[in-house]
Amino acid sequence: MSKNEGSMATSTKRLNIVNGKVKRKAYSSCRPREYLTDHEVAGLIRVARKRGRYGHRDATMILLAYRHGLRAAELCDLRWDQISLDQGLIHIHRLKQGVPSVHPLRGPELRALRKLQRESAQSPYVFVTERAGPMTTSCFRKLISRIGALSDISFPIHPHMLRHACGFKLANDGHDTRA
Repeated sequence: MSKNEGSMATSTKRLNIVNGKVKRKAYSSCRPREYLTDHEVAGLIRVARKRGRYGHRDATMILLAYRHGLRAAELCDLRWDQISLDQGLIHIHRLKQGVPSVHPLRGPELRALRKLQRESAQSPYVFVTERAGPMTTSCFRKLISRIGALSDISFPIHPHMLRHACGFKLANDGHDTRA
């Protein structure tokens, strides 16, 4: 099977062709839920750390996306001037008419970001590729998909599930998800 055939096979899993018409199957047919649990996110971070040359960068991306409910584009557009490591704050610029906000950074996030800053190429962007360009949402989506396949999660995952996981965690802890 060629590379294109493999990607075509995976992209058609949700398609149902009836009488020559293509109909999409419900997401519930390929995954039981649209969020991840704390345990599953921790497993993703563990797998990401061990995988490839950029394991620390990948694990940090997952950690920040989960802890701050970031969309893939918000994460990839994150710049060092939005992060104050001395004060332990991150300035989030929300997309899709979201309200910009300032979030506190906790210990694991601060340590991960400091290490990433030391080891990364000089760039205004926090998450960069091998060629020191900003990480793209497409690359992040593929990265999460590959890491999910290597983890013990039994269904396919996508980056927005980290945002949903953040919302579920906040709601379960009694926080207002809109605040």
